[in-house]
Amino acid sequence: MLVRDAMSTVVLTIGPTHTLRQAARLMSARRIGAAVVHDPDTCGLGIITERDILNAVGSGQDPDVETAATHTTTDVVFAAPAWTLEEAAEAMTHGGFRHLIVLDDNGPVGVVSVRDIIRCWAPTGRRPAELVG
Repeated sequence: MLVRDAMSTVVLTIGPTHTLRQAARLMSARRIGAAVVHDPDTCGLGIITERDILNAVGSGQDPDVETAATHTTTDVVFAAPAWTLEEAAEAMTHGGFRHLIVLDDNGPVGVVSVRDIIRCWAPTGRRPAELVG
């Protein structure tokens, strides 16, 4: 199975000046765990995740003052839609992260998460008790 088959095509793109609260609201409304951060001044793409926001708030930072720019991961590993799920899982494991931005020639086309991969690999139609068996 390929990344294109598992990825979420709901791509939330925010700017670096969005506050953490704004980012959290947008992510929550779309029921996603990560947002692409596009900084037009650097022409770069980064990612901010629910964990980044949680860590900031948990350490006492004000979500109405802190911006996405300060909490964005800019050293990003991108996936291609034609990668296998094994390649995506290996990149996540090697990098220690749970989301990959999926790029094609035109830019971001999706985000694939660990949850997406597990959903594809896990057997369907069976209750958890039946799996323990």
